[in-house]
Amino acid sequence: MAAYERANTGESPVPSRDDLGSATQSGMGSSRSIKVKLEQNVNLVSGITIIVGSIIGSGIFVSPKGVLMHTGSVGLSLIIWIICGLFSMMGAWCYAELGLMIPKSGADYSYILEAFGPFVAFLRIWIECLIIRPCTTTIVALVFAYYVVQPVFPSCEPPDEAVVLLAAVCIAILTFINCFDVKWATRVQDIFTYAKVLALILIIITGFVQIGLGRYQHFKDPFEGTIMNVGEWSLAFYSGLFAYNGWNYLNFVVEELKDPVKNLPKAIWISCILVMLTYVLANVAYFTTVSPEEILSSSAVAVTFSNRLYGVMWWVMPVFVSLSTFGGVNGILFTTSRLFYVGAREGHMPQVLSYVQVQRMTPAPAVIFMGLTSLVYLCSTDMYALINYVAFVNWLSIGLSVFVLLWFRWKRPKMERPIKVNIFWPILYCCCSVFLVIVPLYASPTETGMGCLIIATGIPVYIIFIAWKRKPKVFNRMMDKGTAIIQKLLMVIPEEAHED
Repeated sequence: MAAYERANTGESPVPSRDDLGSATQSGMGSSRSIKVKLEQNVNLVSGITIIVGSIIGSGIFVSPKGVLMHTGSVGLSLIIWIICGLFSMMGAWCYAELGLMIPKSGADYSYILEAFGPFVAFLRIWIECLIIRPCTTTIVALVFAYYVVQPVFPSCEPPDEAVVLLAAVCIAILTFINCFDVKWATRVQDIFTYAKVLALILIIITGFVQIGLGRYQHFKDPFEGTIMNVGEWSLAFYSGLFAYNGWNYLNFVVEELKDPVKNLPKAIWISCILVMLTYVLANVAYFTTVSPEEILSSSAVAVTFSNRLYGVMWWVMPVFVSLSTFGGVNGILFTTSRLFYVGAREGHMPQVLSYVQVQRMTPAPAVIFMGLTSLVYLCSTDMYALINYVAFVNWLSIGLSVFVLLWFRWKRPKMERPIKVNIFWPILYCCCSVFLVIVPLYASPTETGMGCLIIATGIPVYIIFIAWKRKPKVFNRMMDKGTAIIQKLLMVIPEEAHED
């Protein structure tokens, strides 16, 4: 990932802490110059595992009932899973054009910044970096911790203190790995992605065995009990699309992808097709063993599935869920730290977050900031409510990003586009995104209103810290001093001037 190239003209390849302190104002200040440059170290396989590992987290293992709850039937729920997969694939294909047209890390933040300027882009990064991503990381870490300790407490709920402590350890370990070496981070992502895919393959194979034994009674009348309500269907789409969340994560590190013109679309297609097939077949497997009524009453359908079939080996599934969520936390941490990094580079977050560690060649300040923010949210006991407040913001920003594609087709028709998507797909995706944004205004006005208020909190922050250029000298001195302290503590320096 953030590996960097150094061009040194002095004796030592690494600046001293004193050199770093003197470099605060000028970017480099000493008898030698150090040049850091972003390199492309993410290959096709790592790109696929970033997407797959980010998409497949806790959702498919613990909450498929969300889709079933709002559809009412086995048949329609499977159709929703397929449509959600196709919809995600359509969005990812539009993002492939955007990622190669605007080859900057940061994904939708970078696209919105390029099209609509700093204010709208800042609101996007504000809500994403300070609320959505840290909350998501914390929730997935808590799910990881819950399933790690569950085999120790098979007959009761595990104590909250143990779950929170283990979640904190999970976040801390992965923060260290992402700070220490990008190869370690991508290796963790590769290994745990394979583990979670193997878990789903085990479920799928078991499902096929069950069908072979004649256990397909729930498919004989697949549309029995279907809820004929468009509003309920839209909520089912939300549940399904939540499970597919992460298909755009490779765009957050596109600057580090080897041969992006070739590998970005390949990684997208392979990942999205693999995940969609896996999700649909896993749900089919669930229905061979667990009745719709049992799914609706279970908070962890995969564990219910394993309890029913694996006997004394039932603990295998909680272990696999733990592996899945551990990899999910790593994927979120890996990509989100790069969003901090790009936002800081553009002046929308403290500049020190765009600095790189000169020995490990990683964006350590951004990674640490993400890890610490996630740890802070462990103090709260109701992360799910906060995620619900801002869920529609995701679709607002993603829909706005795809609209950038249409905007540039009109405003910059001669812009270089290594991939050019048929214009029908971004138009269709934008229309669907509008639907996904409008529905919560009617279905959940209170939560949507809270989401809007959270977005609005970014306005005064933008005015004070970004739009206000003539700040008091005391304020600037304090910021420079804080930056110098962090530079000396972490041994980080600015990236070389970025070419747009």
